[in-house]
Amino acid sequence: MQSAAKQNTFAEDVLKGLSSEPKFLSSKYFYDDEGSRLFQEIMKLPEYYLTRAELEIFQKQTGDIFEFFEGAKCAFDLIELGAGDGTKTSLLVDYFLARKADFHYVPIDISSEALNFLTAKFEREFPALVVKAEQSDYFRTLETFKEKSNRKKVILFLGSNIGNFSEQQALDFFGHLREVMNPQDFIFIGFDLHKNPKTILRAYDDANGVTAKFNINLLKRINRELGANFQTEEFSHYASYHPTERAARSFLISQKAQSVYIEALDQTFKFAQWEPIFMEISQKYGVRMIQNLAEKSGFQIVKNFFDSNNFYTNSLWKPGQNHLR
Repeated sequence: MQSAAKQNTFAEDVLKGLSSEPKFLSSKYFYDDEGSRLFQEIMKLPEYYLTRAELEIFQKQTGDIFEFFEGAKCAFDLIELGAGDGTKTSLLVDYFLARKADFHYVPIDISSEALNFLTAKFEREFPALVVKAEQSDYFRTLETFKEKSNRKKVILFLGSNIGNFSEQQALDFFGHLREVMNPQDFIFIGFDLHKNPKTILRAYDDANGVTAKFNINLLKRINRELGANFQTEEFSHYASYHPTERAARSFLISQKAQSVYIEALDQTFKFAQWEPIFMEISQKYGVRMIQNLAEKSGFQIVKNFFDSNNFYTNSLWKPGQNHLR
């Protein structure tokens, strides 16, 4: 059951998005129970290369990653922002424990349900692991870590989640991280790379229509939680990829002129035929873009780890001497 505060925030964000021109909905609301289940299904699709590429890096380059993380055999906190189901991280944890590394695992998430699931899973799979889950805002938690611990921090931000940020949002995000990091800390970030545009487009418009269901599910959530009357069958999923901007975008398209009433807002929203609702952006990167992003937000790249197809990279950064923001 959603708290009243969360429900009010959801309603306010829906009001803002559907009152805008063009209309939009925030992708952060994709992940209710059904949305999370559908995304797990997306990650298993043959078209969705991102998860496989990052898993390959973790499977084949674990030793190299470990050497950088542990450094001169010093203790560290392995801190994960938005850990999901922990599948990729478990590969690192298993390897690190086998080498008797001195580390604690600290997943940070705003969702207590996600943290409880992940904590139970890791405690079951790795009984020797020290897990210190933190339900909080990323930066608030990291600020307390900076103040109360002199252990090295290795911060994970995986799954190409940075691709959902605009350039300015990414700069703000990394700049804020830079402020709560000590000189010996690292951040390890997943970036989806620019590649054949057809390969990228298929990842966001799969043949089985799972991604379409994932997007439509947000309308169903609005119906259920905010008392809306979206006729979901009258909206269709549309994905595009612009190779010059290196950005994939997802939309829901109104198939006809229609009105939608949302009880929680006591408001009706009109849709013209073929009018889009912007749902999500997924930025793709080149190596130079990653370099520029690191430098502008006050970091230095230590190493880029690539999969065998050069589809994806996990980029290891440390705080730089100069902060160029």
